[in-house]
Amino acid sequence: MKAARIVRVIRKSANPVVKAAEPKSFTRLYVRMRSHFSRPEPMRIFKTFHIEAAHRLPNVPEGHKCSRLHGHSFRVELHVEGPIDPVFGWVMDFGDLKARFQPLYDRLDHHYLNDIDGLDNPTSENLARWIFERLRVDVPGLARVVVHETCTSGAEFSADMV
Repeated sequence: MKAARIVRVIRKSANPVVKAAEPKSFTRLYVRMRSHFSRPEPMRIFKTFHIEAAHRLPNVPEGHKCSRLHGHSFRVELHVEGPIDPVFGWVMDFGDLKARFQPLYDRLDHHYLNDIDGLDNPTSENLARWIFERLRVDVPGLARVVVHETCTSGAEFSADMV
């Protein structure tokens, strides 16, 4: 119990001070601290993009409101996971993530999604999968893509679904 409390103090403190502890707990504490700092910390980051686009859903029943041409202010989240780089202190530069997504962004933003190859039926689910499949090669550690088509509705496609 004492060792765990000391671990928290050391992690939060800029100038750690270890107070006296029993020899056995101090040894356990040292082993825990050494292993904590010697392995890369896993982390997940994300960046959000906004896309304005029009579409219609061709496979819904006749008369369904989504069968008509309409648009959305899509919000797209790209989630990347990996170890924190010990030099830079990040998983990936957000600027690099933006640059890698830019070609897809340019194909989607202010376009009619049904005209894009692979998006004949551009549901949020299909859009999330479409983005993931095209980015996974260029973005190592891409964990998931979340597409919000409204404030309350969206879809997620993740690496464990491949």
